[in-house]
Amino acid sequence: MDERRFTPAAGRFAPVRLYDPVVALTRERLWRSLVAMHVAPRPEDVVVDVGCGTGSLAVLLNRVEPRATVIGVDPDPEALAVARRKAAAAAVAGGTPGGTTEWRVGMGDEVAAIVGAGTADTVVSSLVLHQCPVPMKRAVLAAMHETLRPGGKLVIADYGKQRTAAMRLAFRFVQLADGKADTQPNADGVLPRLIAEAGFENVRESETVATLTGSLSLYVARRS
Repeated sequence: MDERRFTPAAGRFAPVRLYDPVVALTRERLWRSLVAMHVAPRPEDVVVDVGCGTGSLAVLLNRVEPRATVIGVDPDPEALAVARRKAAAAAVAGGTPGGTTEWRVGMGDEVAAIVGAGTADTVVSSLVLHQCPVPMKRAVLAAMHETLRPGGKLVIADYGKQRTAAMRLAFRFVQLADGKADTQPNADGVLPRLIAEAGFENVRESETVATLTGSLSLYVARRS
């Protein structure tokens, strides 16, 4: 495992086991469904979930299209252990064998080396970039770009620009958990610019979801 520091899924002060109850405060079912809609996995697609955490999104994408290969990458072995249990439970509940969801340990800026440059049809990430310093945000986005095949799709769900006083106030909970220095650029609306600077085209904020912890944005873009 990479020994560099990373912010755990549930923030600096909470154990991984609390992540799923906390993320439920973000209207998780709604925005994960919107992500799945934008990903729209097809048979034989390779979908890479960067910073997959406890695996909820990766498992959902595999349920949407079981013939796609979904690869979850995360630096936290504890979170990946939870993800493996979720995937196994979903396979049993669905009556279908597993094997199309894979889990790999690594940092987001290493994803191209972990899964192979130019191999993914879609790269997706949720609630990761707001936890990263700006240089790491740039590095992760560059690695995502490298991981995609030409014409591949990027779908990101994360805290975006906090446009109202109510959302800025709600976002303070996230800043307490994950640190203001890393999260404030997201609140100021930096992600679309960073995505474009990483080489992506047709960058757009496709959805916004107001939550108890601030406003979430869905960003979509393409590798040329």
